[in-house]
Amino acid sequence: MAHIKIRLGTASPGAQTTTSETLQQLEKIACRAAEKNIDILLLPEAYIGGYPRGTAFGCLIGSRTNEGRDEYLRYFQSAVDLGDIVGDGAGAGDAWVRRELEGDAVASVIPPPGSSSSSSKPVENKRGDGTREELERIAKETGVFLVVGCIEKTGGSMYCSAVYVCPTMGIIGKRRKVMPTGTERLVWAQGSPATLRAVSTTIRGVRINMAAAICWENYMPLLRQALYAQNINLYLAPTADGRDTWLSLLRTIGVEGRCFVVSSNMCVREKKDKESNGATTPVIHHEPVFADDDGQEKRGRSPEQQQEQETTTTNRRRASCVTEDGFEIALPSPATTQRHHHSKTSTGSKRRKSVFDEDGNEIVLCRSKDEEDEDKAEGTSPTKLSSPVRTWARAAAVARARVDGHHHNGHTNDAKKKTTTAATKEKGGFVSRGGSSIVSPFGDLLAGPQWEDDNGIIYVDVDFDDCIRGRLDLDAAGSYSRNDSFKFSVQGLDLLPLPY
Repeated sequence: MAHIKIRLGTASPGAQTTTSETLQQLEKIACRAAEKNIDILLLPEAYIGGYPRGTAFGCLIGSRTNEGRDEYLRYFQSAVDLGDIVGDGAGAGDAWVRRELEGDAVASVIPPPGSSSSSSKPVENKRGDGTREELERIAKETGVFLVVGCIEKTGGSMYCSAVYVCPTMGIIGKRRKVMPTGTERLVWAQGSPATLRAVSTTIRGVRINMAAAICWENYMPLLRQALYAQNINLYLAPTADGRDTWLSLLRTIGVEGRCFVVSSNMCVREKKDKESNGATTPVIHHEPVFADDDGQEKRGRSPEQQQEQETTTTNRRRASCVTEDGFEIALPSPATTQRHHHSKTSTGSKRRKSVFDEDGNEIVLCRSKDEEDEDKAEGTSPTKLSSPVRTWARAAAVARARVDGHHHNGHTNDAKKKTTTAATKEKGGFVSRGGSSIVSPFGDLLAGPQWEDDNGIIYVDVDFDDCIRGRLDLDAAGSYSRNDSFKFSVQGLDLLPLPY
């Protein structure tokens, strides 16, 4: 058993418009994962239903707008109904998982064709809107264990949830985010800590105890300890955080919990908002919202933000590309290149000729021997005339090599290897850059981060016995936690460790 490898996978998929389109995309990703023999696949936070980035739903302290209420209505309608109840924030728990809740009975107001109104009877429906059944079908047909983030609606509230979908047993558990971050609390209700319960599955004869912490729940030390205490060996972190600092947290969790860590975040390109088209259009805004001097909500950047953007724009990289060896080459923007060229000429160095290609990269033309002799006579050094493109590329290659130094195991990362220059040069920026990653129990980066790639799947073969090997010197849930001195409990959650 020690030599059996389990293949973990995750992706940074792009956002879709409707629930139906998202499920279609999910099925395609799951099929591709199955082709790569991936056993467990993680999808991002709010993957189904949408993450409402950039919107305030017309809310300021002490006031709401009618437009904001309409926006909230559309977002609520785009959330999915999994057939669960509110409960105490945990839903119906095992009763929902085992489908023990009663079905919905809906009285038909308009009689079906060919029948009289007196013959109309209640119609028995399955609980929910069918999303649960569709997720279970995809897992069953592909044979891939799915963990999917979704916005779940029930009882007038919405929860940021994650479901565990087994290919053979269907959904075996569901998480509800216990602490929505910042203004997420405006639209998402707080889930119960009871949903922090880990779930188990057996793959290739190996028992895997897994649990998910959603986005910034991972910054809650006691919540992390609640997961470690259940003897998990797979820690899942679906997120909406696309910052570089997120990776450092994942590596800390891997070392701290002596578990494999998989994180997934959506990769969303900038595009104009589509007009509302019925109940299925999710609300995902890309423009920031600010209040003017009169307290009125406006979209776009405030005057202060515009000024800040103008002062920082000249320091930005315009684009980058990835070589066949996986090194990222950062290409300077025209403004930066022109500024660099100006600084050279103002200090006495001469560039005889240079041109800019259509991507804004400066190409320094070769100088003749006579021109070089002329420079020497004037006291200027030709060695200072190296192209800024080469200087940037060298620095970027070194930085990328340091990151890739963690990929010592030779496992496949098709997202990195197949990233093309054409993809990274595509016009428009990213609302969310992705960043999906996989980390070992020793904090090593095994795959990712999957930046600005909304098509690839990153995956790696892992040996879960590495979790036990790591506990030789650190066991945050066992004796190392000094349970004799520190007492820890979570309301509604049984912290007894799962078996191996």
